[in-house]
This record gives sequence, C-alpha cells and structure tokens, in this order.
Amino acid sequence: MLSHLRLSRPVLFSTIKAPVTWPQARARTIATTPSAQHQQQQQQKRAGDISDAFVSLSGQTFAPLDPRYADLKRRLLSTTTKAILQASWNRLLTHLREETALISAAGSSIVPTIPFTALSSPSSSFLEAHKQRGVAIIKNVVPTTTALQWKQDLKSYIAANPHTKAFPAHDPQVYELYWAPSQMAARTHPNVLAAQRFLMSFWHASPDAAVSMQHPTSYADRLRIRQRGDAAFALGPHVDGGSVERWEEEGYGRGGVYDAVFRGEWEGLDMWDAAGRLPVVSDMYQGVGACSMFRMAQGWLSLSSVGPGEGTLLVNPLFKAATAYYLLRPFFEARSAVEVVGREAFLDKANWRCEERVSSWMQGATPGHGMELSEVLHPHLRLEETMVHIPRVEPGDYVAWHCDTIHAVDKVHQGKGDSSVLYIPACPLTEENARYLARQRAAFVDGTPGPDFGGGEGESRHIGKPSVEDVAEMTSREGDAEGDGLKAFGLKEWDSTADGLSRGEREVMDRANSVLGFYA
Repeated sequence: MLSHLRLSRPVLFSTIKAPVTWPQARARTIATTPSAQHQQQQQQKRAGDISDAFVSLSGQTFAPLDPRYADLKRRLLSTTTKAILQASWNRLLTHLREETALISAAGSSIVPTIPFTALSSPSSSFLEAHKQRGVAIIKNVVPTTTALQWKQDLKSYIAANPHTKAFPAHDPQVYELYWAPSQMAARTHPNVLAAQRFLMSFWHASPDAAVSMQHPTSYADRLRIRQRGDAAFALGPHVDGGSVERWEEEGYGRGGVYDAVFRGEWEGLDMWDAAGRLPVVSDMYQGVGACSMFRMAQGWLSLSSVGPGEGTLLVNPLFKAATAYYLLRPFFEARSAVEVVGREAFLDKANWRCEERVSSWMQGATPGHGMELSEVLHPHLRLEETMVHIPRVEPGDYVAWHCDTIHAVDKVHQGKGDSSVLYIPACPLTEENARYLARQRAAFVDGTPGPDFGGGEGESRHIGKPSVEDVAEMTSREGDAEGDGLKAFGLKEWDSTADGLSRGEREVMDRANSVLGFYA
C-alpha cells in the first residue's frame, strides 16, 4: 500500500478533522462516486473518439447558431458603444497586419526553445519571447532512450489489446488510451512535472487566490502514433478549452476573462491572469473530449524525431492579438464581399463595420465542440501565413502552448517514420481541478476513460493496465522521494504545512485534500 505524509497542522479549511491514508481516501471517494457501470449510465459521456470533439472531423458544417446567441451578443455589446468597439477593432486590424509580416518572415524560428537544464536560469530573450508568443519547446525533458522505450511499450500494449478504440477505426492514428504504463510513467515523471512548474510560473495571481502554479495536477489525455502518409488526422487551426463558452456569461464570463476585449480595450487583455480563470466553466455542453479542467498550457511529449511537414504541430504566434480577433469576429461584418472588391480591399478596416443587425453567427464556435478557425471565417488572421510549424523535435522534447493559442496538425504526414506524442498538458492545483482528479482517479481504478472523454468500457479489460501500486513503483524508481507524481494524480495528499507557501496555496491544498478524501 502507499504510505503518506501525515498532516499535523491542517489549516484554513474549517471542515478538516484528520488526515487519512490512500486506502481510506479511496473508500471515501469511491463510496460517493458511482461504480464504473453506474458512471456509464449517469456520469460518463456518450461513447466517441477525437472526431467527436471537432465539427470538421465529424463531418458537420458551420452555420448560424440558435437565436439566443444573438441575444448573448447584444448583452455583450451593451457593455460598450459601437464606436468604441469599432475603434478597438480598427487598431487590432492594423496590429495584425504588422505582426503577420514579422511572423511570415521568421517562420519556425519565432518559436522559443530552451534546454531542460536551463529552466532554473532562463535567458531574458526566452522569457520575453514565450510571454509574447505563448508557445515553447523544452528540449531533453526526458532521455531519448526513455522516450523511445515508452513508445515501444505503447506499441506492445496496443498489440496485446487489439480491441483498443482509435481514430480512424480502419487506420488508427489517435488512440483512445489513457492508462497505458507509458502514459502513467510520463505524467508522473519528475522532469515532466518540473517542466510544467516552469511553464505555469509565467502565470500570476494574488497570494490569497486559491491556486498553486508550483503544484501540477495530472490530466489523462490520449496519445498519437501517426503513421507516414496519413491525411485523415488533418485537424486544422483550432483552440481547445471550449468554444461558445468564451462568450457565455456562465462560461468564461464567470471570471471576466475577456471583459477587456468586449469593452473595446483588447490591448488590456491579460493572457497570464490565473485568478480570473478559476471560476470558468469551459465545458457547458458535455462535449465528447471537451476539457473541463483548467489547463494553463496544452502540451505533448515527443516520442519521435519530427520536423515541419512530418505530421507535427503548427501554432499561431499572434497569440493575444489572435485571441482578441476570434473573440471580436462575431460582432463584425464586411461591407463588400471579397469576390467584389478583391482580397486586400476586402481585408481593409474601412470595409468592416459592427453588424447592423446582430446575428447568431459565432464564427467557428459550436456548442459541445472545439473552437475552429479558417481563412473564410477569420480572414484577417491570414492563417496561411501565420500558422507556423514548430522546429524539429526529438524524442523526449516537451512542446507546450498557452491554452488560448490557435494550433493545428500537418494536413499530411510526409515524414519517413511515425509521428508519436503523449498529450500531457500543464494544469495547476485548484479546487475544481481537484474535483476532476477525484473522478479521474476513480476512472483509472476502473479502467474507464477519463471523465471528459467518450464513455464505454475503455481499458477495463486491457492486459497490462497498471495498478495504483504500479504507479507508486514507477515514481519511486524515478527517485520521486516527495511523491509529487502521486500527488499530481490524486494518490497522495498535499502538504499544506510546507514552508514557503502563500495563504492561497495552503488553502487550495487543504480544499483539494478534502475533495480527494484525504481528510476525515
């Protein structure tokens, strides 16, 4: 059984009575969490795969939404005047034109890169570039040999379990796997956790805010083994973390995340404010694969050597300006069509005005699906020029991008080998993230998919699925003396009595321990 630190001085959370061990915590949380079968009936999402998360992959088309979205837009417009919003839009279009030229000239070199060994003393140029562009590559997070062994072990796990679901079903590229030994080893690896702490350190919150950026939590996502020549997994420019929720009062509006944009002050948007995102509801419509956890950075760990055009990632370094644009786009319309005036005149700010009659168009946003962008719906982003490939990555490199960043996948994998990654985002410790961990932990024990993903039996019958004890052995083998990997997964309690913690960090640790069943 797992052993745990004993909290001798519970603080700040009035319902705390005494710490309990993992077996007791499991009994407490499982007792209040339905069994796997009951979860399938009441808590699990419907069965599905990654194609269900995106309109473009599921064969649907974009169209105006329910009329209530026109009402939503009117409410947002009531916070400012059309003149103020128009002036903000005009400034944004000017900025986008200037930035597009810079990005087009720089290409992949605009993506900042840093060795894992330099995380304790990053250069000022890296810090500035990452804050401005919202994307980073951390080299050599785990040894190449380790990453390649994880890939081989994944292939063996899949071969031993031919009933594993994948997309596309006839030629698998993305697997509906969450609990493979390699995935669990990577998520709990000390170096991966250290990289996540570094990435989350760019965010800020007041000392009283109930969030900790130095204590990662683990989100169990899928994996990709994309084969050479594949063109099916051609996911275009998109943003995760919800779609229409970004405008909804009960979505991102709960934290006022984008209020500056809707007031006509897009320059004041703070992309690194953690506190405003704590109350956000990013999955209001129970979309299959829609993330309900607060992920500060999307990320994946490379298991292959891949470069541009070889089934890799593309990102949009416009970052804040792109975010402001896709938020404002539904409020504006062209005076004249591109077919009439030509592309440059069409894009000119003089050709764009606030909608005269507010529509229910939410360009690229559909309830229950991810936010998607295109040249037709978002012409000023000039996606053909501003979507750039990340530089070549090697096995063991960690690629991360801010949760609002537009990203895409190569349309065709033209490389010579497979393009394989483990999807591992960077998530802070928050009370809501801890609530998700409790559900995710139960799913892990049962072998069913993570709570955000398509339901069904998952890996409950899979040969070689690791147990709690196996995960403890993995972390011990990697020298994780403090059990940070176990804590991140909800298998060990947080120590809120440790030195150097802010009031908010102590509070969120105690809340999380209570939610996870570690306090009697």
